[in-house]
Amino acid sequence: MAREFDIIVYGATGFTGRLVAEYIATTYPDGVRWAMAGRSRAKLEEVRELIGAPADTPLVTADADDAAALRRLCESTSVVLTTVGPYQLYGAALVAACAANGTAYVDLCGEPAWMRQMIDTHHDTARASGARIVFSCGFDSIPFDLGVLSVQEAAKARFGRPAPRVKGRVRQMQGGFSGGTAASLKATLAAAAHDPRIVALLASPFALTPGFAGPHQPMGMLPEYDTTLCAWVAPFIMAPINTKNVHRTNFLLGQAYGADFVYDEMMIAPGLGDMGRAAAEAIARINPLAGDKGPKPGEGPSKAERDAGHYDLLFAALMPDGERIDAVVTGNRDPGYGSTSRMIAEAALCLVQDVAGEGGIWTPGALMGTALRNRLAAKAGLTFTAG
Repeated sequence: MAREFDIIVYGATGFTGRLVAEYIATTYPDGVRWAMAGRSRAKLEEVRELIGAPADTPLVTADADDAAALRRLCESTSVVLTTVGPYQLYGAALVAACAANGTAYVDLCGEPAWMRQMIDTHHDTARASGARIVFSCGFDSIPFDLGVLSVQEAAKARFGRPAPRVKGRVRQMQGGFSGGTAASLKATLAAAAHDPRIVALLASPFALTPGFAGPHQPMGMLPEYDTTLCAWVAPFIMAPINTKNVHRTNFLLGQAYGADFVYDEMMIAPGLGDMGRAAAEAIARINPLAGDKGPKPGEGPSKAERDAGHYDLLFAALMPDGERIDAVVTGNRDPGYGSTSRMIAEAALCLVQDVAGEGGIWTPGALMGTALRNRLAAKAGLTFTAG
């Protein structure tokens, strides 16, 4: 059955949602049937004018607590792109509606306990209906998921098999995390304080691979000297969600990286010797999402600040005989907003235009893989190199 829209951007009146809507309006003025959705029609009209979208761009009103409205929204579109988080507070009814109606779904979720709950509750329903549900389609975790995919492709091409050990290292990053990311982390910690099962899921690298637990994984919680890179490294705040998504990709691809696959992420500290160690220890003491620092949900950096941001990620694949092959992923916008808004938009378009696939709850790497990588390189300012 044909649907009225290709994509509905749900949460278009929020800061990130507005950036997504603006990106679609300016990058794809023709050929994409899309609409903006949110709780308030007046605010949607204001955003439509603010971003310069055509005056006839459709607007859809729906509240996260209105099951009937969410069902109608899902029935009208091929893909729901939602930026309405924290998802554990506002996302469950929308996932349920998409799963029941065979509607594809992408979000920016970095909340692993909630994601596992959705997998347990809705994966089978989504498989039956054909709904392709994809979490974590922003900076967490697309560059890392596709970075590991890229370096494993290179390892197979050169060595004939995947690498059992990959190190993900953030070499450079200019720009902060989004207010939504901070709010999601705080909501997760609040939930964990009342439910010990959530603590266990947060601690497990295999929280998103029901029925499978691989070998021991590095925790990455303390600064250390990385002998592979000859540099001091420090904990990376997004590693707990990225590593879980990478392991789920491996799980969904039938252990394409091997059942013994080991993966971790850390930040490279600048400097050599004692200076590098001091820098790593200083980074480890800083929590960029702590307290009231940074933007609140709905707020964000200026266009000049977003455009000045960037990131550079290294993925080192280590073979048992000592051989090594690297992949590098870069982005030319700040990770939390400028790059993230482009990535989730292209992920939604990839589901519409490039990828079929079975229903179920997926990761970007497992479902979209090279097709999404090609879109991001062509349109969204990312580069992927390996070899």
